[in-house]
Amino acid sequence: SSPHLVQVRERIRINGQPISKDLFNKYFWLVYNRLEETKDPAHSSMPAYFRFLTIMAFHVFLQEKVDLAVVEVGIGGTYDCTNIVRAPVVCGVSSLGIDHTSILGDTMEKIAWQKGGIFKPGVPAFTVVQPERPLEVLRERAQERKCSLYLCPELDDFEEGCQALELGLAGAHQRSNAALALQLARTWLQRRGCQGLGELKEVPPSSELLGRPVPLAPAFRLTDAMIQGLRDTEWLGRTQVLSHGPVTWYLDGAHTTSSIQACVRWFRQAALNQDKPHDGSEVRVLLFNATGDRDTAALLKLLVPCHFDYAVFCPNFTEVSLANNADQQNFNVTLENALTRCLENQQTWTRLLEEKVGQDPWLPSPPRVGGLLQPTPARGSLLLVPPAPRPLNSPALVFPCLAQALRWVAQGRDPQLAAPVASGAHPHPAASSGAVLLREAAAVHVLVTGSLHLVGGALRLLVPALSQ
Repeated sequence: SSPHLVQVRERIRINGQPISKDLFNKYFWLVYNRLEETKDPAHSSMPAYFRFLTIMAFHVFLQEKVDLAVVEVGIGGTYDCTNIVRAPVVCGVSSLGIDHTSILGDTMEKIAWQKGGIFKPGVPAFTVVQPERPLEVLRERAQERKCSLYLCPELDDFEEGCQALELGLAGAHQRSNAALALQLARTWLQRRGCQGLGELKEVPPSSELLGRPVPLAPAFRLTDAMIQGLRDTEWLGRTQVLSHGPVTWYLDGAHTTSSIQACVRWFRQAALNQDKPHDGSEVRVLLFNATGDRDTAALLKLLVPCHFDYAVFCPNFTEVSLANNADQQNFNVTLENALTRCLENQQTWTRLLEEKVGQDPWLPSPPRVGGLLQPTPARGSLLLVPPAPRPLNSPALVFPCLAQALRWVAQGRDPQLAAPVASGAHPHPAASSGAVLLREAAAVHVLVTGSLHLVGGALRLLVPALSQ
């Protein structure tokens, strides 16, 4: 799988666990030296980072004699370097979204064409509910490649006549992922001749092709192991909640419009479900970054309705100096470029808030001080308890690295993080007034999103054990 969050070994797992440092070291040098010895002198470049790790992963799986390898494509499918398996047992395409447009194309249909490139002759393939045109493209790709494509039934169909399934991963979108996982698992188990898989539930003839370009796969009675598997699934950095005293961190690596929408639904529900502090003093903070060619203005616009008191922007670098942080180095991005992007995001966020004030008759326009939105003195406090409207004070702050951003947000109240240095990188009034509020609030809710790399860097600092 890719990318990794904290350590590169996460990408190659056996029985759910990242391979050990010793095993990684052994196979890295074995593959590296073999490639070095056999490369063409005329074209003497080594495979790029992701390609090298893909070759290494296949080598590890072969050498360690795994029964089953689950391979997630890197980008797209058709031209992805993982797409060299000639005869997989089964293929799956999850919910499509607009991402990596410079490589995959700028429409859902073009992206569907790329994803359908993993289909193989005679190999069954499954997908989940998709918009009509992209689903037709997947069907056409399946016909081209002479494979059977099926639509997964909703998870509700598996729950008929039995108790509701409990998923280890939060968010409504994980139900379609779970339905896909069940079909892929059953196909492999069938291929292995496993008994007791539970009888198939008949698909009514009327529903099989009614308005669908792709036939519906039958639901089936789940085994106890499948039910437990769905319940026990963990995936760091996806709808993950860390409660550290008064500070609660909500981590989600969403980075497309559809995944940010799902993230907002999850965060609003998860944050609202928290016990409200008795005095109502609650501060909401957004920590955001986005990379690549993503439309950050579109992503940030979706986050405005969460009513954040502060928006904090920083690059994905854990520290300004990366000397002792090799797993999270990115040689394609300079600190200067990353900070420029953060400053653009800061300006976008401020503009979006100003537009929201203009559209919302219930919110008075706050006076401007030093170019930043400031609270109205008449209100007396930045923090109001419902049912009064939340103040639109949201200053947007930029920090040069994650460590400084997290320390400022936590204000010494998270035992995993040191208190911020008094002088700080931000002598701005917004930062100092915010620091007082964060120190005094009964509850601080922080959403970290926009990039899996940002979430990974935050996890590295918030859960030091993951670096071991």
